[in-house]
Amino acid sequence: MEEKINHLLLMRQQAMQGGGTERIKKQHNQGRRTARERLALLLDEGSFEEFDMFKTHRCHHFDMQKSQVPGDGVVTGYGTIDGRLVYVFSQDFTVLGGSLSETFAEKICKVMDLAVQNGAPLIGLNDSGGARIQEGIESLAGYADIFLRNVRASGVIPQLSGIFGPCAGGAVYSPALTDFTVMVRNNSYMFLTGPKVVKAVTHEDVNEETLGGAAVHTAKSGVAHLAAESEEEAIASLRELFSYLPQNNLESPPRLETDDPPDREIPYLNGMLPENPNQPYDMKEIVLNVVDDGRFLEIQPEFAPNLIIGFARLGAMPVGIVANQPQYLAGVLDNHASVKGARFVRFCDAFNIPLVTFVDVPGFLPGTVQEYGGIIRNGAKLLYAYAEATVPKVTVTIRKAYGGAYCVMSSKHLKGDINYAWPSAEIAVMGPKGASEILYAKELKKHPAEAERLLAEKEREYAETFANPYVAAQRGYIDDIILPYRTRLRLIKALGMLENKQDSLPAKKHGNIPL
Repeated sequence: MEEKINHLLLMRQQAMQGGGTERIKKQHNQGRRTARERLALLLDEGSFEEFDMFKTHRCHHFDMQKSQVPGDGVVTGYGTIDGRLVYVFSQDFTVLGGSLSETFAEKICKVMDLAVQNGAPLIGLNDSGGARIQEGIESLAGYADIFLRNVRASGVIPQLSGIFGPCAGGAVYSPALTDFTVMVRNNSYMFLTGPKVVKAVTHEDVNEETLGGAAVHTAKSGVAHLAAESEEEAIASLRELFSYLPQNNLESPPRLETDDPPDREIPYLNGMLPENPNQPYDMKEIVLNVVDDGRFLEIQPEFAPNLIIGFARLGAMPVGIVANQPQYLAGVLDNHASVKGARFVRFCDAFNIPLVTFVDVPGFLPGTVQEYGGIIRNGAKLLYAYAEATVPKVTVTIRKAYGGAYCVMSSKHLKGDINYAWPSAEIAVMGPKGASEILYAKELKKHPAEAERLLAEKEREYAETFANPYVAAQRGYIDDIILPYRTRLRLIKALGMLENKQDSLPAKKHGNIPL
């Protein structure tokens, strides 16, 4: 027996070495950790339980039988984060470049199936050159098997992805199907076709970073949600994200008790808005002042910054925050912001995370670029997401709420549960100037010499009549006009009242969101 135990220990040691000491050294020299080192940072110490350590590929083409490594390039299993169960896989670039084989895919599929069956989140750490070309169709079939499980698990368990090196070809679609993706700046890449193929086909001369680096995907494409300066920071981001999420779609997100009093008053908010309603301010200041302990995990901060999304807690309860940002494009909704907001709202709704919306929106961004880009379709996505959401929805209108954008931003008409407004709120079809120019166009033409004075007068009249929250409140579209310094208390009380909310959609296979 001792001999057999020693043999097992030797086999385990071999498997733990992945592609061997030289390749591990090369990985370290590139500023990258190994698959197992990443898991050690991600999971609670001593909690990892591994599956399929000895699994090897079955390929015999191109002398592949000479390159069999126990584990076949991916480490899979389960562990805990802050004591909560999570299933994981971590791709090992030291083994054949982390390329996906038939057996590699089988290992990932096994933990994906277990995650769904046991109602626990899945986190994938990606570092792969793509499909293992020596296996041909088997590797492609393996990718498709993973994609199917990503789709089936969507909205059932949270799925998180970390990108820690190259993620090329078919390897990119699994992260794209997951809920949130974290990249490492200057050391991780995502692209369907690499620089050499791009050069051959389109004659564009680009490098990996310019084609698919973290800066590209967090600011331009919106594919990734967070970028970190190091692998340690990226893993810390995954752990923090995890802390806001429930185990599955049937559970509530985890509370985190706080010493921050629910009735904490915030006098600063009473005077923070500029006197000029067209002057920008930082909406994040309101968010940070209102939420528990000033802790806010912003998602996609560099992509469509005119809309803020992220996670926080109010009265210990995790919430999804959606807020217009007047510092960028006056807080208007455009194509990117609409899609960004819609996907986040749908995620929160899928996983029982209440939505808190702060509104200061002058409308949708006009122009041919937006219209040609599908602002009607994309704006409808955000509208659809809010209308579809059955989680508690609490909205605070801070300043402007004009036109169709008023409707879209979790208005009472889209089944907003509680809709508050500050006294500074302006709720109308459009701003006083634009409305007056349309309403009194004929009169202004008749008296050109008096046009400027007349327009200013009509603007004041319109503002006094419509650019305030009282007309909406008279009709019940605003539940209460609240004092800014009591915003935190009113939000926490509203969320507490809505904690046992029951709502459901008509029976159907699924809706047809305007994709």
